[in-house]
Amino acid sequence: MPTSEIKQTTEQKMNKALEACKASLSKIRTGRAHVGVLDHIHVDYYGNSTPLNQVANVTLLDARTINVSVWEKGMAVVVEKAIRDADMGLNPQSQGTVIRVPMPPLSEERRREMVKIVKHEGENAKIVIRGLRRDGNGELKELSKAKDISEDDERRAQDDIQKLTDRYVAEIDKLLAAKEQEVMTV
Repeated sequence: MPTSEIKQTTEQKMNKALEACKASLSKIRTGRAHVGVLDHIHVDYYGNSTPLNQVANVTLLDARTINVSVWEKGMAVVVEKAIRDADMGLNPQSQGTVIRVPMPPLSEERRREMVKIVKHEGENAKIVIRGLRRDGNGELKELSKAKDISEDDERRAQDDIQKLTDRYVAEIDKLLAAKEQEVMTV
């Protein structure tokens, strides 16, 4: 496997790690309504664990309220219970087949806790990026030991992988700073 392929696969994996970080940060609520907050909630739909967005239409009613319109009248109670049991501090209010989920304002203490969660998510993403760097460098070392590439090529490729690592870590830092700002804004 040439060094360009190793660099390319490493970059693809780092990009996936960055996307996963973006997805996990989008689930952290900020006090403003966002339909992505309910994405990870599953409901029991005739014995199957089904994502909420497959049994209901999730929309924004206003800046602080999520509107969940269930497609089957009997599912309203199940959906309401699933939202309440999701341990997100949400208190849904059912009105027939429509469930309104007001987003409670966050206290200063809760905002600080959210910032800690954001930093933890970011650190996890950075750990994944550094692990991918280690894996890529390990593959390069194996090629060098097998005399498939020269030591100079190995060093150049390792430098390129380090640049990729630095770029993705900086990208994660930008995401974290933006999310921290979003969480701390009242």
